[in-house]
Formats: sequence, structure tokens, C-alpha cells
Amino acid sequence: MRENETQLLVVGGGVGGVMAAVTAARRGIRVVLTEPTDWLGGVLTAQGVPPDEHVWIEQFGSTATYREYRNSVREYYRRNYPLTDDALRRPAFNPGGAKVSDLCHEPRVTLAVLESLVAPLRGSGLLQVLMEHEPLAAETDGDRVTAVTVRGSRTGETTVVSADWVIDASETGELLRLAGVEYVTGAEAEVDTGEPHAAAVADPMNMQPVSVCFALDHRPEEDHTIDRPAGYDQFRAARAVDWPDGQLSLTAPHPKTRLPVRHQFWPNPDDDLASIRPDYADQRVGSMDRNLWTFRRIAARANFRPEAYPSDLTLVNWPQMDYWGGPVFDHPDAEAHARAARELSRSFLYWLQTEAPRPDGGTGWPGLRLRGDVLGDTEDGLAKTPYIRESRRIRAEHTIVEQELSLAVRGDEGAVTYDDSVGVGMYRIDLHPSTGGDPYIDIGCCPFELPLGALLPVRVENLLPGAKNIGTTHITNGAYRMPLMEWNIGEVTGHLIAFCVQHKATPRQVREDEDLLADFTREIETAGIERHWPRVTGY
Repeated sequence: MRENETQLLVVGGGVGGVMAAVTAARRGIRVVLTEPTDWLGGVLTAQGVPPDEHVWIEQFGSTATYREYRNSVREYYRRNYPLTDDALRRPAFNPGGAKVSDLCHEPRVTLAVLESLVAPLRGSGLLQVLMEHEPLAAETDGDRVTAVTVRGSRTGETTVVSADWVIDASETGELLRLAGVEYVTGAEAEVDTGEPHAAAVADPMNMQPVSVCFALDHRPEEDHTIDRPAGYDQFRAARAVDWPDGQLSLTAPHPKTRLPVRHQFWPNPDDDLASIRPDYADQRVGSMDRNLWTFRRIAARANFRPEAYPSDLTLVNWPQMDYWGGPVFDHPDAEAHARAARELSRSFLYWLQTEAPRPDGGTGWPGLRLRGDVLGDTEDGLAKTPYIRESRRIRAEHTIVEQELSLAVRGDEGAVTYDDSVGVGMYRIDLHPSTGGDPYIDIGCCPFELPLGALLPVRVENLLPGAKNIGTTHITNGAYRMPLMEWNIGEVTGHLIAFCVQHKATPRQVREDEDLLADFTREIETAGIERHWPRVTGY
């Protein structure tokens, strides 16, 4: 067993974890960052999800470093990819020309950008990165976490990392469980939160579904049909509420109305990339093109010089592969559910290749090729890890509830503003069909703020959440779970710990002391963190 001592341990190398580590190290804090996979970036890389954002993202509504990240992604393409002259000229270049985001792109590009942030800090010795290391156990002393044991998945070797400060930026809030930090999972009861859309009865096992994403291109003259998955018939026969044709179909409920929407599917359309923009308000009932191929396309071949990309690349993260059979953590059958989620994704792929209706009246697209290389060369060709929408959440000094940001409740007043705001975000409250049997819950939002109180556990003094595991409810997690918000959360926690080290204070003291809070908020504003929105209306 090895031993390691550091000032700050960050568990989890998703976007929040990376930004916490980078921010703290840039401020002179010695950091150890651990990541269970061999890719940094979490939701944007190992989980394969392009960045869902908001309608003002090209102008404001993010931290300065997030804006630099977006610019770096585009610049990486301009430097390294064979773009057309037209694509090179477009300031707001969208590599995938997709409808879900202004910046749909290949995960490896985000990986490269994140690695470029980390590299100089690794070189300086301020940041040590332990890739393919999972947390096994935690040691505590009263209200402090003193050490975390991690194990390398390749070598099996364990390392005890002792740290003054700890950030849990894991995808499921795993460190909260290991360290005995008070946390909640699943759905709260209305009587506890007062939320208009809360459940009548609390259910810790009622969580948002996970999705195992995959990437495709299309080779019409070839046959890339995968072996028939063992669970295919079961998924093919299953019928859930609001899914008249089952999940292995092109018909899915609209999130707002729950009425069935018959999507279309055809690869490599000759579409006009200049006319494609994200549908942030989710108006799919209206005139939006329903071709699923372009929904999360990550490479539009028309953006590249002739023959560079014979086919588009599309990222499949559609409602059809949401797995709601059961939670993938804190449940006795969690591992079986995680395997079943992968089986569902491969079943949907097999259905696309063999049974999906084609515009010419035929069935199946055998030329659809699974591009496991795009997502890191996993054994089954799918993303390295499932897309986790909802994790464990700390019991926080301030738990954000629906009434604080719901457009229907707040109206023209806008979301609640906070004196201790440390960031901003915007996304509709978007709850997919859940493991507890709930259908879609879709709630319009006002642009909202991130209160510092939602980052402070009720008891533990030296651990902060660095990802989705902040003080939200099951309902408000549906808005605060996006990568843009995780980035903000991670960056702020990095600043906060550096500030606490400098001022010999705890995060709780920073929030409670008027002068300390003023100094801290002034400091993060100088660093480019937006704490409040201009006058804008939600959707």
C-alpha cells in the first residue's frame, strides 16, 4: 500500500473535478486528482454527451474559463481538422451542425482541451493525476475527512491519500457514502419540500434513468450488423406508459405533452448547416425537423473538405435508450442494472440495423457502423461509462427547491437571487422517465443562480461537492445537472478551498461572515465567474 499526502484531494475527473483541481492548483494548492476511467472529462467524454447549454451561451451565462473552453474546442478544429473554407469563417462554428447544442463535437476534442489545462500543472508538480483509480474507503476524524484509499484498476495497488481538503466530484457522489457524509437519493416528498411537482411519498430509489451512449456512422454498401443481443426480445416486447410502440421504435413521448412523437431517421441528410440551431425551448411539437440522426450529430461531413468524412458521425443519446429498470448505485441489484443499461443500448442499435423503418418502405440500416473508437475503444463499442443524470446529493445548508426557479411560480420576478450566489445556470427542469415509474416531468425555468449554501454539507467541514451532488432536490437536479453547471461548481470549489487556506477559515465561516463572503465573491467575480444574470426571460 502506498501513501500520499496532499493539501487537496479531488475524487472524480469529470468536468467539475478537473476544474476544481485546475483552479486550486493554479492558486498554488497541491492537488491529487483521481479518475476511475482512462479519460478525463466525465459527461463530455467518457459518457459521450455533447454539451447541452442555453440560448445566451455565445454572449453570457457561464464562467470565463468555460467560455475559453468553448473557444478552445473550436480553435482545436481550426488547427487540426480539414475544415471547409465556410466552416473556417464561421465564428460560432458547430462541428456537428446538431440541434441539441451550438457546440456538438467529438469527445476526443474536449479530452484534448482538458488535457491541455492539466498538463502544465502536472509538469509543475502542483497537480498529480491518478488515472484509473477508484475510491475504496475513507477515514474520518469527527467532522473531517482525513484520508481516502483509492485502488488502481490496472494494478490493483492501493494508495492512501491523506488530505487537508477533499472534493467529491465523482459521478455518483460515491465519496459521500464512503465518508459517512449526510446525503439523499431519489425523490423527496411534497410535504418535505413544498414543490409543486414533488412526489406524494419520498422514494430514495426513484431516480432519473441512465443512458449508455454510442456513436455511429453509415456505410450504405456494407453490413455492420452486430450479434443479436441476448436481451433483445425482452426489450422489443416491453411497453411502458406513454410508449405505445415500446422503446425499440422511433416513437417517443414529447417531454412537455407526453403525447407520442413519431420521429424520423435517415443517415447523412443533405441539410443546410447554416439553418440548423438548437431548440433550447424544446419545441419539438412544432416545426422542428424530427430526424434523430441530426439531433446529437457530432461531425457533419459538410463541415469538412471532400472525402475527409465519408459519413457524418452521430451520437446516440435519445429517449429510446434511457434505462429506468432500476438505479445503478445504492441498490442491491445495481450492477445488474448497469449491465442491463448497456444491453438496452445494444438492443436499440440492433433494432436500428435490422427493423427500423426506412423512408423507402424497407426496414433496417445494416450499414450503421458502431464507432467505438470515437468513444475510447471499449470492448462492446459503447461509451466507457453510463450517462448519470442524478447522483447522491449532500444534505446542504441550502437545498434548492422548484419554487426558487420555476417559471410558472416565479413568472416575471425571475428566479430567486442570493447574496451568496457563486454562479449561474439555465436549463429547463428536465426529468426523464424514472426508475420509480414516473413519466417525463418538464418544467420551464427562469435563469437561475447557484447559492454557496448548496455547496456546504450540513456537518462535515472539509469536504465539498464538485459535480451534480450539490444541495438540490430530485426535481431541481433536473436543471442543475448539466455540464455547464458542473464546470461552475467545480471551479468555485477550487477557488473556495484556496480562499479558505489563505484566510485560515472554513467554507461555512466564509458564508456566515459578511466580510469574508464579500471578499470571496469579489475574488471570484474578478476571476470571471458570473454571479447574477442580466434581465432575461426564461423558457
